[in-house]
Amino acid sequence: MNITKQAIDALHAEVTIEVTPTDYESRVSDALKKVQRQAAMPGFRPGKVPAGLIKKQYGTQILVDELNKLLNDSIYKFVEEQQLDILGNPMPNTDTVIDWANQKEFTFKYELGLAPQFDIALDSNQTFVYKTVKIDDALIDKYVKDVRRNHGKPVNPETAGDKDVVFVDIVELDANNEILLGGVFKSTSIGIERLKNEAGKAQLLGIKKEDKIIIAANDLYDTALDKSISLGIDKDLAENFTSNLQLTVKNIARLEDADLNEELFDKIYGAGNVKTEEEFREKIKNELGLMFNADADKFLRGEIENKLVSKLNLQLPDTFLKRWLKTVNEKPLSEEDLEKEYPNYAKAMQWRLIENKIIKDNAIKVEAAEAENEAKAYIYGEYARYGQVANDEDVEKIAKDLLSKEKEAQKIFENLYTKKVIDLVKSTCTLDMKEVSYDDFFKN
Repeated sequence: MNITKQAIDALHAEVTIEVTPTDYESRVSDALKKVQRQAAMPGFRPGKVPAGLIKKQYGTQILVDELNKLLNDSIYKFVEEQQLDILGNPMPNTDTVIDWANQKEFTFKYELGLAPQFDIALDSNQTFVYKTVKIDDALIDKYVKDVRRNHGKPVNPETAGDKDVVFVDIVELDANNEILLGGVFKSTSIGIERLKNEAGKAQLLGIKKEDKIIIAANDLYDTALDKSISLGIDKDLAENFTSNLQLTVKNIARLEDADLNEELFDKIYGAGNVKTEEEFREKIKNELGLMFNADADKFLRGEIENKLVSKLNLQLPDTFLKRWLKTVNEKPLSEEDLEKEYPNYAKAMQWRLIENKIIKDNAIKVEAAEAENEAKAYIYGEYARYGQVANDEDVEKIAKDLLSKEKEAQKIFENLYTKKVIDLVKSTCTLDMKEVSYDDFFKN
């Protein structure tokens, strides 16, 4: 077998593979024998079909299959030996005409898309904005309020307020505001805070148990879907449902904020760990700091990506990559969709090349133990998110199962590599620190 490479331009190359019978005959012969051992044809015992008949019936297909395997192995081995940094996959030239019945020697051509060569220096001359959230008293107050509400106690007030839920019987009225026989009758609940129509909200505020009010359906519900769900009617009917409704208040529910005392502190942090309101606020401040650190790093990653992609402006084999994307896409990709989506794909490709270059130049590695710890941390976090306490043995088992799945393991390793790249930037580059308010940080 003879394999040669010819440069088309800096980002394209053509690889030619010349195959002779000595390269594939033994493979084809072995494959024919395997088929012969398994073949069953009328008039012959299983496994006893003559070799000539097998070759006549299956020979061409086996030749094609074995050549494809040989070519696939050879092209990737060649890429590895030549240390070619390719983008996408080698694309075969489909214009070659082959006479499979008579031809013995074959020539195949593949086009390669090559990654651009570049250098990148991460040092104090590189400056990136590092935006963090200012954790002030107002932000802590907001989270204290959320905690008190989340751990509040249910009560049944006499009069409905703007945060309350009202339990009502609803009946449909006719044009004279009399109960419509055969009309809608439904027992349901209405969260006053969630009402978008101010007219409807105003009518519910201040009502008391056993009060009866008349309200237009369109003042109470914002969409046909809301009407359908709350009133239990078909969505098509709800589209044109504009009747007045009589609401009879059966109960009012309110969640009163929990008191800031040791009972609340013990419930959240365990008995005796937090004793005063000052300690409680300090605990929340520390937790917010950890939470927003992750958001700050996420912002920094975007800053690094955007700045380096723009600065380096790496050239890609765009024509090749577009053809390759159309080939590998599971669904047919129109030229219009390809042109629309390609810029985002190209930017992601440029960043992947830059990140991989940083990883390689700085010998960044992720060990299996690090991946396992990362998987465990993720699982512990998921348990905590649903208010559950994780068992260490269960977490270890789930983590191993997660890492046994190729796609999940790849995500975990990629996340760890990205974290290490960010840590490298933090330690080697200049960070322009900007502390901003919570609202400004998360502003689009």
